[in-house]
Amino acid sequence: MPIGKKQRKMMKETSMLSVFYHPDFLQYRIPAGVFDGEPSDYLDLQIDQPEGPERIRNTKGVLERTAVSGQLEWRVPHAASDEELSRFHTREYIERLKEFDLAGDYVSQSTYLPKGGLHTVRLSAGAAIGAARQVLAGTSRMAYAISRPPSHHAQPGEADGYCFINGVGLATLEAIREGCRRVAVIDWDVHHGNGTQVGFYGRDDVLTISLHMDHGAWGPTHVQTGDVDEIGEGRGEGYNINLPIPFGAGDYCYNRIMECCVVPAVTEFNPDFIVLANGQDANQFDPNGRQCVTMAGYYQLALQVRELARAHCGGRLVMTQEGGYNPTYAPYCAYSVVCALLAEEPEIADPISFYPEDAVRADRDVEALIARHPLF
Repeated sequence: MPIGKKQRKMMKETSMLSVFYHPDFLQYRIPAGVFDGEPSDYLDLQIDQPEGPERIRNTKGVLERTAVSGQLEWRVPHAASDEELSRFHTREYIERLKEFDLAGDYVSQSTYLPKGGLHTVRLSAGAAIGAARQVLAGTSRMAYAISRPPSHHAQPGEADGYCFINGVGLATLEAIREGCRRVAVIDWDVHHGNGTQVGFYGRDDVLTISLHMDHGAWGPTHVQTGDVDEIGEGRGEGYNINLPIPFGAGDYCYNRIMECCVVPAVTEFNPDFIVLANGQDANQFDPNGRQCVTMAGYYQLALQVRELARAHCGGRLVMTQEGGYNPTYAPYCAYSVVCALLAEEPEIADPISFYPEDAVRADRDVEALIARHPLF
């Protein structure tokens, strides 16, 4: 959708971020077990599932108790309808989720739908759709869906990695439905955004970019490798970019990848709209990742995305909340992202920072990745 003079004026005057949140995101509970798996008879004590409400509660708390709170507009999402969900997902899959919702069960390995949990899943999807609508209408320049469960692993007909409905995909399709010609998706969750990849693999109007640790495929629900050779097919060839980053890479490596690969690709694509899959599980203390990115690293990453949005789409940007499983540190990283998008310096220091001496090794690893990538 072309940006008109009135909308440009509104965007120039506003520095607000619309935040979509619902208290039911905290009511959605998954049984304890072996990390994210089923309970074990060998253990006296199971642990809480890492995809828990605490991380969302703390993210909301940090944003409300810091100076950026004055630049946030809190909004309540709607529960997405079957018709809205079916824009990305198959009708058969939606009916399957309804069956699991009746009693509660594992829909796939490590992906558990509690009894009655589909309501929260619909709210999470509605938050992504609502965030996109808010920005597309020109009411806000940027919007953030602080929702759970996360979304980017959900394929059109498959649940995976705690994800049931792909909010990234729904926000992207909402932009296209409203007239955007090209949408760029940037995903820096520590895990490969396989669901989003599958949903747009044959399209040339959506550029999907995933920065993730080099974990490869992980079973029947995630057969995609996330490697550099998965570049799209048919019309979509060249419009899916995977950037598998070596374990323990850290701030320097991630920001070099953004500078050398993501920024040039998005610049050439010249999108009307950007969707950011904002996972914080690449942080240095995450139990589900190995990447050592700090608050400062996320701040620098978000600055680059902000400049891309300003350069190509009048600043229009939607974020979905994806991973981030240290319930105390991930919220600080989310806060850093918000500060960067609002062009504000973080007022709070990194509470437990440890900055690895990664520059020499990371530079070598980054150049090796770029050298073997078929699109760069």
